[in-house]
Amino acid sequence: MSLKGLQKAAIRAPQLFKAKYNLGENTKDAVYIDSERRFQELETETKKLHDESKKYFEAINGMLNHQIEFSKAIQEIYKPISGRVSDPDSAIPEGNPEGIRACEEYETIVRELQATLAPELEMIEQRVIAPADELLTVIKAVRKMTVKRQHKQLDYDRRRTTFKKLQDKKEKSLKDEKAMYKAESEVEQATQEFNYFNDLLKDELPKLFHLEREFIRPLFQSFYYMQLNVFYTLHERMQSIDIGYFDLTQDVESAFGKQRGDIQEQVEQLTIVHFKATGGKKPARFGGDGKLAIEGNSPSSVSRRRSNESLSSPPPPYSSSISAVLNGSSSSSMARANSTGSSWGAAAKAKGAAPPPPKPKPSRLAGAHTGPTATALYDYEAQAEGDLSFNTGDVIEITQKGATENEWWSGKLRGREGQFPGNYVQAN
Repeated sequence: MSLKGLQKAAIRAPQLFKAKYNLGENTKDAVYIDSERRFQELETETKKLHDESKKYFEAINGMLNHQIEFSKAIQEIYKPISGRVSDPDSAIPEGNPEGIRACEEYETIVRELQATLAPELEMIEQRVIAPADELLTVIKAVRKMTVKRQHKQLDYDRRRTTFKKLQDKKEKSLKDEKAMYKAESEVEQATQEFNYFNDLLKDELPKLFHLEREFIRPLFQSFYYMQLNVFYTLHERMQSIDIGYFDLTQDVESAFGKQRGDIQEQVEQLTIVHFKATGGKKPARFGGDGKLAIEGNSPSSVSRRRSNESLSSPPPPYSSSISAVLNGSSSSSMARANSTGSSWGAAAKAKGAAPPPPKPKPSRLAGAHTGPTATALYDYEAQAEGDLSFNTGDVIEITQKGATENEWWSGKLRGREGQFPGNYVQAN
């Protein structure tokens, strides 16, 4: 916008505000308001017509391109496994040569179909998209005319308000008389300019609406026939495909089930498709001075670290049985004793005697936990509701200790309380 345009916009701003919020006297022409509303709908729908026809053109091209890329991806999957072909000692053929040939045939057919449809798609671009572009150009020009008419209306209302204020003034000075004479001439000029654009648009917008209907009629008819040609060509060419690799005598579901067989069940039996990172022993964590962050450098920590390294995997925390209710308590507090097995209890005993109790805590730590604790020998992830998860090296506050280490214990860690297998920890 030029400097002159900015100045005019600043002058019209107060009147524009009044018109927007219906303050004061504002010119309203019901016939023009209805025509302008219809024109706005025409502008919106023409833009939508242009965009949707262009999307349709791109979708047909994109569909064929995606078919080709799909065939290439299947072909790569069918190729021999990497490493077998590069191995000079390997004489066992791998891959699916019949499937690869079928992919190549399919890709050739789609490329031929792409070349066949090129003229039809070009016609869509010439007879639908290009005319819609031309109609948009016409509508943009009309939109500029409506904006010009709005500016002239603002000028007319502004000058008319100024003239009326001077005219209603009871005692007029010579200066007021001169200002009123000037305002009157400005009102006359603003009236002529506003009426010109207002009458022009009221007269020619209905003609534009009629011509727009006549313009759309052949456009829609052309699009309809070209769409029929595209679909007919696609159907005829795909119907005539005769690739021996495909069994077209069966329906889609039967052919799919026959080709797949029990592959899904075989895949489900593979261990690598059931990923679960639990129960593994983590490496020891060190602080900034090279000491163990949890255990420190005491002799008891060294003995615990050595006993941890003596076992390569943790004992299982569960078995198929659950012990009876502890000491006649409610069913919600059922114990899970003897769920780990005696063999793992013997392995846990091989870790050696428990370390000596720690020294008395300083007075500043008198409010801290003073009950028994245990150090985690392995990672444990909760297997059921009410279990307590922890990592190797965590120090757990014991709230209820089982009779043996082959039972479930209860404890607290980081504000959470729950049960855990006793042979996963070593009492401190």
